This record gives sequence, structure tokens and C-alpha cells, in this order.
Amino acid sequence: MFLAWRELRHAKLRYFLIGLIMVLIVWLVLFVSGLANGLANDNGAAINSSKATYYVLQKDSDNRLTRSNLTETQADKVTDQVEKTEATNLGVQMGTITPPTKDKKTDITYFATDLDSFMKPDITEGNMAKAKDEVVADISLKESGYELNDQVKDSATGQKFTITGFTKDNTFSHSPVLFTNWDGWDLVHQTNKGAEGAYTAVALHISEKTADKLSLGNLELATSKEVLQGIPGYSEEQGSLLMMIAFLFVIAAFVLAAFFYVITIQKINQFGILKAVGARTAYLGRSIVSQVILLSIVSLLIGNALTFGLAAILPASMPFALSPLLAIGCSVLFLIVTVLGSLLSLYRVAKIDALEAIGRAN
Repeated sequence: MFLAWRELRHAKLRYFLIGLIMVLIVWLVLFVSGLANGLANDNGAAINSSKATYYVLQKDSDNRLTRSNLTETQADKVTDQVEKTEATNLGVQMGTITPPTKDKKTDITYFATDLDSFMKPDITEGNMAKAKDEVVADISLKESGYELNDQVKDSATGQKFTITGFTKDNTFSHSPVLFTNWDGWDLVHQTNKGAEGAYTAVALHISEKTADKLSLGNLELATSKEVLQGIPGYSEEQGSLLMMIAFLFVIAAFVLAAFFYVITIQKINQFGILKAVGARTAYLGRSIVSQVILLSIVSLLIGNALTFGLAAILPASMPFALSPLLAIGCSVLFLIVTVLGSLLSLYRVAKIDALEAIGRAN
């Protein structure tokens, strides 16, 4: 560590520039990771935040709520097999709303359920909807100018609803969710309860053991994770972003490996002299690794500070979510990548011949 620290102090500009590049890479990796996590949350927060562990869907719906339709009879056959508190019917329908006096349209998703069941949203502002013309909206709807007690009008049916409360982390397919009861569902849904397509699914809050005992007939059972993956565009969106993050780590490994290798090549003569006077390869290797770890830790601290500082000033409409756990995970992975990238330099140091290096120095 002594040799590593002396060299860092001696070549301040060189290592400052390398550190700056590492900070920028860390910043980019963390920002893209936060963006990927934010987009995932914005796409399926209503599924993630619910207590439902399983969903009963129409067969061949590919685990997509928007493709599933259940009759009242089918739903009753499922709910009769579990405890009353463990099952509730669910209606999901994409829609568009406008303020009563304006033409500005906002895409939303209706979630109809029993608002006293485990699927009810947690109210952060206002009160739970009770009447058929009342809804609880995700707080992201405020970004479109809606406030508590405002009226919204369904574009397809012209039905007006009053926002009685706001909830948090309840979005679906990048649109805010409006929770309504079944009387409100009848006002916007185009079929009657006894007809085909009365419900979208049956949400279940049960264990895996109970799920295995269900008799579903021509229906299918999907876990909440499978339903999340079934949201249109969810897997493709996350796959693209995760591939970007993976490539960023690979690029970081190659770039940093090249930088440290070039620096090592420039110091071959000095390493040869140190070997000639008795310095062991292990000591020189520890010096290089110490430099890499020290630069990485400083870069990670600065990069994390910049990322969380930027997140604090981002607009609420930006789907960005970087938890401390995710940041720590990315930081540890980055540290591992940089240390692995330094192995090329260690190999070069191990191959240095002291007499040959001294000869070149002369």
C-alpha cells in the first residue's frame, strides 16, 4: 500500500483522469440501473404492491390480464375452493379519461375489485371510494393536473367519477390505476356480470400448497411474477435495459484493464529495478491491486453521491428508482469488475525479467 500511495501522490494528474473516467462509468451504470428499475416499477407497480400471490386467468391468455375474461360462474368455482378472505375477483380495463371541462386525455387503467379485500389500495391522501361514481387514483395522476375531489370523465362511456383518494405505487403498463368497486365497474365495462367476460381474473392470496390443490378446469393459474412478466412490453423493455447494463460492465472492464495495462507497461523498468533489489512479485501485485481498489472505492463514493443527488432533483414524471440495496449491488459488481480487469497488469508484472528491464533502462 505504501508504494501504491506514493505513486498516486506522484502522478496526480494521470490518476485523476483515470478516476474521472471511473466516476463517469459508475454514474452511467447506476443511472441506467435506476432507470431500468424505475421503468419496471412504473410498468407493473400495481401487481408488485398487491398482496395477491396467484391469479386465475382464462386459458391461453399467456398470463396477460388484458387478454383474460372469466364468467361469473367460472369465478365462483374458484372462490368456492378457498377461504373467503383469500380470494377476490378482479377486473382490469385500459381506458382514457379527461377533465369534465377540458379535452386533454390521459391514459389510465381501471382496477375493479372489492375495496375491503386484500386487493384494496393503501390510501395516502383522502378516503376510500364507496359510491359507484367514486375512484381511488394513483398519485401519478396529479402530474396530469388532477387533484383530490376532482371529477374525471371516461372517454368511452362519458361516465364521470370523483377522485376521493390517492394511492402510491399503483401503475399498470405505464399508466396510473383507478380503483373502483363493482358498481363503478358496471358503468365503464361493456358487458353485464352474467355475460362472457364479467371479470378479468380471480386474485388469490394463498400458499403454494393450497394452489396445488385447486381444481381449475379450463382455467389456468399464474403466479404474480408470471403476470408481471405478461404485461405487454415488460420483458422486452427490461431485457433491453439489462443488456445495456451488462454491456456497460463489460466495457468498463475492458477500458479500465487497458488503462492499467498501459500504465504498467510504462513502469516496466521501475518494476524491474524493484525486483532486482529484492521486491517480490506478490508485493508489486498487491501495490497494483491496492491502487485499483482505492481508485474504485473513491469513484464509487463520488458516483453514488452524484446519482442520488441527481435522483433528488429529477421530475416526478421520470421513472427512476434506485434503492440503496440496488446501488450497493451495482457498486460491489463494479469493484469486482475493476479488480478482474487489473489481472492483465498483474500477469505482465509477473513476467518482468529484472536484468532485462535494467538493461532497457540503461
